[in-house]
Amino acid sequence: MNLSMRLVLLGLGWVMVGIGVAGIFLPLLPTTPFLLVAAWLFARSSPRLERWLFDHPMFGQPLRDWREDGAISRGAKICALSLMALGFAFFWLRLQPSMLTASVIAAIMLAVGVFITSRPEPRP
Repeated sequence: MNLSMRLVLLGLGWVMVGIGVAGIFLPLLPTTPFLLVAAWLFARSSPRLERWLFDHPMFGQPLRDWREDGAISRGAKICALSLMALGFAFFWLRLQPSMLTASVIAAIMLAVGVFITSRPEPRP
């Protein structure tokens, strides 16, 4: 891979890490999906940074669980579904969307919720 492409992937990886870290503090922004994308980008640009991400004390375990088994911990599922419900309630009460808009958003959130709950839990 040429240097310019490697630098682009490396930069995008750090952007994804930044967005993922912001997701720790912003309730409607997920963390793990952005870190998974960062790991994918780092795997192609810097295996050392990919290892750092998977060995990280806070982020590493959920990333390893997903990579190895497509697994999401029970606590992460509960947290994600609770925040999705709170986000939808806030959206519904604060913005008072049309029924069509609310239905589309609800359908998307329901599909994501079904996906999250269908994932296995990590092996002990």
